[in-house]
Amino acid sequence: MPAGGFATATAGGVKFEAKITPIVILSCIMAATGGLMFGYDVGVSGGVTSMPDFLEKFFPEVYGKTQDPNLNSNYCKYDNQNLQLFTSSLYLAGLIATFFASWTTRRLGRKPTMLIAGFFFILGVVLNAAAQDLAMLIIGRIFLGCGVGFANQAVPLFLSEIAPTRIRGGLNILFQLNVTVGILFANLVNYGTAKIKGGWGWRLSLGLAGIPAVLLTGGALLVLETPNSLIERGRLDEGKSVLRKIRGTDNIEPEFLELVEASRMAKEVKHPFRNLLKRRNWPQLSITIALQIFQQFTGINAIMFYAPVLFDTVGFGSDAALYSAVIIGAVNVLSTCVSIYSVDKVGRRMLLLEAGVQMFFSQVVIAIILGVKVTDDSNDLHRGYGILVVVMVCTFVSAFAWSWGPLGWLIPSETFPLETRSAGQSVTVCVNLIFTFVMAQAFLSMLCTLKFGIFLFFSSWVLIMSIFVVFLLPETKNIPIEEMTDTVWKKHWFWKRFMDDKEEVPATGTKGDPLTDKWAC
Repeated sequence: MPAGGFATATAGGVKFEAKITPIVILSCIMAATGGLMFGYDVGVSGGVTSMPDFLEKFFPEVYGKTQDPNLNSNYCKYDNQNLQLFTSSLYLAGLIATFFASWTTRRLGRKPTMLIAGFFFILGVVLNAAAQDLAMLIIGRIFLGCGVGFANQAVPLFLSEIAPTRIRGGLNILFQLNVTVGILFANLVNYGTAKIKGGWGWRLSLGLAGIPAVLLTGGALLVLETPNSLIERGRLDEGKSVLRKIRGTDNIEPEFLELVEASRMAKEVKHPFRNLLKRRNWPQLSITIALQIFQQFTGINAIMFYAPVLFDTVGFGSDAALYSAVIIGAVNVLSTCVSIYSVDKVGRRMLLLEAGVQMFFSQVVIAIILGVKVTDDSNDLHRGYGILVVVMVCTFVSAFAWSWGPLGWLIPSETFPLETRSAGQSVTVCVNLIFTFVMAQAFLSMLCTLKFGIFLFFSSWVLIMSIFVVFLLPETKNIPIEEMTDTVWKKHWFWKRFMDDKEEVPATGTKGDPLTDKWAC
C-alpha cells in the first residue's frame, strides 16, 4: 500500500542502553496520527464516490449512468477520468511534494517537515469539506497529497531515529498498521454518513479527516527534534541533550559518538544519488524498484480505493457495498498484526511466497465467479456467491497485509548501505507514488475494458512477482545492515556478479548538480 516507513540498525550492530520513555510513547502516537491521516485519505475516496449525492454534485455524468436503468454496461458505469482524477491527484501531488520534502527533512529537520505536512493536511481538509465545484475539490486533494509527500518522508524517519533499536522494526510496521486503521476508520465513517439525508453526508466524510490532521500538527509541535537531525545540522550539544532525554539514561556517550561518526560519513558522500547508480548498488536498487512496482500490481490499492464502487458494480448495492468495505478494512488491520508478530520469526521470503499462493488463488476464484454470474448488462449475483466474493477479497487482502504491504517498505530500508540509504528511501517513495497514481487513474477504465478479467490481470502479476521472490530476493531476516553486502549480496547466485571489490566507491567529491543531489526524491 501507499504508505511506508523504514527501520535502521546501528552501524556496528551494538545494542545501546535505552528505556522506552514517555517521549518514545509520544512518538508512537505520531506514527498513529501520520498513518491514520494517510490511511483515511486512501479509504475515504472510494466511499464518497459511491454516494449518489456526491456524484450528482461533482460528477453528474457518472451519476446519470448509475441511475439509468437502460444502461447496457454494468462494468463501465463508473468509468470517468475526472472521477479517477479525484482519487489519483492526491498521489501525483504527493510525488511532487516528495522532491521538496527530501530537502526540508535534511536542511530544516524532521519536526518542521511534519508541521508543514500538518498544514497541508488541514488546508486540504477544509477545501474538500467546503467544496462547491470540481476544481475546488481537486485542489483540496492536491493539498492533501502535498501533506502525504511531506509526512511520508518525515514521520517514518522521525520514528526510526527516536526509537530504541530493539523496537525500531516494530515501529516500522506499526506505521503501516495505522495506515490500515485509517482505512478502516474511513470505511466506518462512509458507512454512517451514507445514511444521512439531505445530501451533506459526503462533506462530513471528507471533513472528519481534520481529526488526524490536527492531531498530527499538534503532535509535531510537542515533540523534540531527533538527535540525528540536530547532529547532522551541527547542533551537537543540543543533540546530546535530546538523546539523553529520549533514552532515559545518562549512559548515552557510545550512541552519541556513533551518531556523530555516522553524520560525518554521510556528509562526506557528496553524491548519494550518483553512488546509488554504481554497479555494486544495482542489486539493492533493482529490488527496491521491483518491490514498489509489484506492490501496486498486486491490485491492492485498486481494491482499497474503489472497494465500495467495485462491490456496487457487481450487484451488492450501495449500502451493502460500504458494509463489505468495512469488513475488508477490519481484515486489513488484523492481518497487519500478523506481520508484526511473524516477520522476524519466519522471515521475509516465506511471508511473500505464502501470500503469493493465497493472493493468486483468491483472485482466480473471484474472476471465475464474476465471469460466470455477472454479465456486462446484469448484476444478478446470488447472495451466496456475493458472500463468497467478499470472503475471497478478504483472503486476498489478508495475504497482502502480512506480506507485500509492510515488506514492500521494510526490505528496501534494510538493504541499502549507509552512504546511499537516504537516497534509496527517496527512490522507494517516488517509485511507489508514481505507480500508485498510475493504478488509481487507470483502474476504473481497466474495469470497464477487462471486466472480470481484471482479476486475472492482477493474478498474473502475482505469479510473476512470486517467481521473482523465489529466484532473486534474498532473505534479510536478522542480518545487520553493515553485514548485508558480505552475508547476502556476495553469496547470492545472481547478485554476486555485481559485487566487484575492485570498484571504488568514493566517499568524497565535488559539489554536484543541485537538481540531482539537492532536490532528487
